[in-house]
Amino acid sequence: MKLFLTSSVHAVAHDIAKRVNLFREKELVFIETAAESEEGDKTWLANDRQSLVDAGFSVTDYTLTGKSRNELEQDLQKFDYLYLSGGNTSYLLEQSRKSGFFSLVQELVKGRGKTYIGTSAGSIIAGPKLPDYFLEEGTKPEDTNSYGFVNFTIAPHWGSEGFRDKYLGGRLEIAYRKDQVPILLLTDSQYVLVDGDRMEIVQV
Repeated sequence: MKLFLTSSVHAVAHDIAKRVNLFREKELVFIETAAESEEGDKTWLANDRQSLVDAGFSVTDYTLTGKSRNELEQDLQKFDYLYLSGGNTSYLLEQSRKSGFFSLVQELVKGRGKTYIGTSAGSIIAGPKLPDYFLEEGTKPEDTNSYGFVNFTIAPHWGSEGFRDKYLGGRLEIAYRKDQVPILLLTDSQYVLVDGDRMEIVQV
């Protein structure tokens, strides 16, 4: 199992590209489902996508929304890299369950050797469950269990000025809850590399 869990992929895509199999086409599916419910300027999404292109990946845009599990399995089989964008984490979890991607992604990554790359919401959902404070207001799903690739929760954008108020305003309080899994604070210039049983925090 190979994972790249990022806070902001545009800052680290070039480094990730150095660590992947250079002897195969770098066909990547850009799953932007988490960003679909986000409003306002989405320059950050375009920047993330362009950074992957600039790093040498062949990028295909995709959404889980409205798909069946059979459609997903057929569409995703040709890609070696599954990228899940940032955005609304609870919406991503909801669409993952509705479409059947929730069970399929386990099979693709653990069983078929697909490489998982996540940014922000796409990294948070790779953990065991979605913490309450990382869910958007009024969107808490009944079942917050997520993909469970790792036993910790990524806390993205640590130290970023744009997220200062969210962290100081209460986000860090989740660390003191008795049922909270370990939290890994990740800056925009870091990512977590999981390769089999080995884990490394990479500073770019």
